[in-house]
Amino acid sequence: MKRLFLYILFVSLLSPSLLYALRPLLPYPQQVEWEQALYTFPSLWLQTEGIEESLCREWAGDAGIPVHPTEKKGHPLSVKVAPFLPEVPVNSAEAYRLQVKQDRIEIEAETETGVFYAFQTLRQLARAGEAGIQVAGCRITDWPAFRIRGFMQDTGRSYISLEELKKEIQQLARYKINTFHWHLSENQAWRLESKLFPQLNEPQNMTRMAGQFYTQEEARELVRFCKAHQVTLIPELDMPGHSESFVRTFGYDMQSPQGMAILKQLVEEACDLFEEVPWFHIGTDEVTFTNPTFVPEMVACIRGKGKKVIAWNPGWPFEAGEIDMLHLWSYRGKPHPGIPVIDSRLHYINHYDTFADIVALYKSNIAGQQQGSHEYAGAILALWYDRMIEPEWNMILENEFYPAMLTLAERSWRGGQPEYMDRAGCLLDPAGSEGYRSFCEFEERLLWHKEHCFNGFPFGYVRQTQVHWRITDAFPNRGDLSVVFPPEHEERTTYKYGGNTYQTHEVSGAGIYLRHVWGKMVPAFYEDPQEEHTAYAWTWIHSPVEQTAGALIEFQNYGRSEADLPPRPGTWDYRGSRIWLNEEEIRPPVWTATHTIRSNEIPLGNENAVAREPIPLVLKKGWNKVFLKLPAGKFQTPEVRLQKWMFTFVLVTPDGNKALENVIYSPDKQWKE
Repeated sequence: MKRLFLYILFVSLLSPSLLYALRPLLPYPQQVEWEQALYTFPSLWLQTEGIEESLCREWAGDAGIPVHPTEKKGHPLSVKVAPFLPEVPVNSAEAYRLQVKQDRIEIEAETETGVFYAFQTLRQLARAGEAGIQVAGCRITDWPAFRIRGFMQDTGRSYISLEELKKEIQQLARYKINTFHWHLSENQAWRLESKLFPQLNEPQNMTRMAGQFYTQEEARELVRFCKAHQVTLIPELDMPGHSESFVRTFGYDMQSPQGMAILKQLVEEACDLFEEVPWFHIGTDEVTFTNPTFVPEMVACIRGKGKKVIAWNPGWPFEAGEIDMLHLWSYRGKPHPGIPVIDSRLHYINHYDTFADIVALYKSNIAGQQQGSHEYAGAILALWYDRMIEPEWNMILENEFYPAMLTLAERSWRGGQPEYMDRAGCLLDPAGSEGYRSFCEFEERLLWHKEHCFNGFPFGYVRQTQVHWRITDAFPNRGDLSVVFPPEHEERTTYKYGGNTYQTHEVSGAGIYLRHVWGKMVPAFYEDPQEEHTAYAWTWIHSPVEQTAGALIEFQNYGRSEADLPPRPGTWDYRGSRIWLNEEEIRPPVWTATHTIRSNEIPLGNENAVAREPIPLVLKKGWNKVFLKLPAGKFQTPEVRLQKWMFTFVLVTPDGNKALENVIYSPDKQWKE
């Protein structure tokens, strides 16, 4: 943390040209020494030791670093692979040293993977100039805190095109994400082609996206693609649960003798298909075990094919030595002595909201650890598509996939946070605090990469650290508190109601959980939220001119794996939330989904703010009052299973791509003209 603040102080003193060259690195390296110099390299030639020159040439080209193909013209780009990093505490196989000097660029690493990551950092540092590339002088020694930094796509439920998967893998490898967990089978479908049992892939045996699956050649292609990007692919065939597609096809439960005989052939076929892949995930979650020999026999079958085996926890009760890795899910996932673990417990981003859960992820460590070890391997962010989502773009956009993955890239590479999400919470630290400044600095880097590296990608996050609120204590639903706050009294920090004195509290952010989607497990605004209570929130927004802006507004960010019903026409949600601008109520949009029967197979429409055009608002010159009424309602209802007592509000450009930059939020009007 201290290095980060020194970096901010340092760059504030640099010349404009050098400041421009110091592009925001993400993830930020472990050790950086900057020089007060910007070096120009009209041309570079490769000087390699212990690594193929063609591989370095390929990586340099992909990173936008021009290398002279045949002659030793210009300055050397030296790449050396050899043991050299005694100061690296963990994961030295992925470590690298990058030095940019006036007359050369030097890369050192113990493995090809370290060289690859050095080129990704160089990609972020280099910019094209008229006379060649320009790179700030520096010495970087870098390594990951955790050895597994990954994401999971649930293609068993919802097919995702091979091109989309490749795009995600390629883009995230540039941020040192090194694991892709490919969930290939589900109740809805078996998405991996079988030559032995082709009936598994027939449309009549699928209940969603019928007939869509990955051919064996496509699977091999993705393995090769992952390998070229230093990404480990982990295939998963879930067993013996989540297997209705198997039962529909064969008429046998997986745990039956007939089912086991078929499944062993399928597993052996898949192991041969994924020959170069070291790991195989077998699931074992959310199922009643009726055959005590099933799991041990399947583990032995896969290990017999030379694979290491991963299983979910909770799941089969493995002992040390019986499995190679446990994959923790839900709050009930528990590490077991002697078995390494991957953390996905509170990393189900299909439940995340647009803003607050990005804060929570940034503030959280991994599996309670600030640095990885043999026992604590790392984290995987998981996308579960219990609900049908259309189109494919919305699967990525509404889950804030790229903002969440870049946040994980930072956290899993750097390590360092003291608390896990169930203690760190989902609120920004108080404005002006060290934690708040730290997130502001990360947000600056995140948005730089959105603007410069994610054009054409679904990326809904906008700046939120400039948004500040005052929120009341919640009180039982009696009367309407809005009468207590006429405009001339907006700066009150206490208020009286029903003979009692209540407090108001400041909080920052575009998305505020009053009660988190996972209840009290993740700390939110209220320590002890109660049903059938109401809170109020407000801020003042100063605009230098009268202008039309957009606004992202929502009061229930819909999880992408729930069969929830859309709001009724003319309402924001089922709780009765309301919002006003300058005493005029802002009405909800026309909802595109109108069904009244809960179903995972009926897609939602424009309920989530990033899935629709921003709400157009007219700001007057000077101060504008935003006021919200926030009833809690019931925390579980027939219409919405996982209630998010929350609100989202931020002003954006009319196209929704950026936060509106020329306004100031102040709940107490502290900013003066």
